Amino acid sequence: MFDVFINYITNQVELTAEEIDMVRKAHIYRKIRKRQFLLHEGEICKYSCFVTKGCLRSYRISDDGNEHILRFAVENWWVNDNESYRTGQPSKSNIDALEDSEVILISKDNLDLLMKEIPNLQQLIEKLQARSYDASQQRIYLNISSTALQKYDHFIKTYPTLIGRLPLRTIAAYLGVSRETLSRIRN
Repeated sequence: MFDVFINYITNQVELTAEEIDMVRKAHIYRKIRKRQFLLHEGEICKYSCFVTKGCLRSYRISDDGNEHILRFAVENWWVNDNESYRTGQPSKSNIDALEDSEVILISKDNLDLLMKEIPNLQQLIEKLQARSYDASQQRIYLNISSTALQKYDHFIKTYPTLIGRLPLRTIAAYLGVSRETLSRIRN
């Protein structure tokens, strides 16, 4: 699975064989079973996670017990609780696997070291952070200004492979609509 990860990186930036070896040594490979947690609310997010296979979700539980999915991470996507990862403060989110998954993990210390040692990797990380910020802003805007149908259309464009992989209740939780509303939209 490291090959998937290394291909992802080298398709975006040029690395020497020595740099690729440094990247490989700094990461950890893990299999995560369906419903297994990568992060619980209240824990410190110690790893940034790259998904090589499967699907994870980042979500929060509101005071009234409702689940609010912040994002999904499918193949070739990253997920973490960025605030906790950066600051070392307890996480406000949960991350778990919606399918049996395979992931590559990197600690903040290892990532910081790699970014010092490999300038091209630092450029990639900065680009990924900018894209993540842009996607978050887009998601906020969609949630405050769009109809349920518009949110669903955007979901299909953003996560085309998830329609057949996830139950309707999970998609509805991501969209912030009821299952009944989602069923009406799909019809």
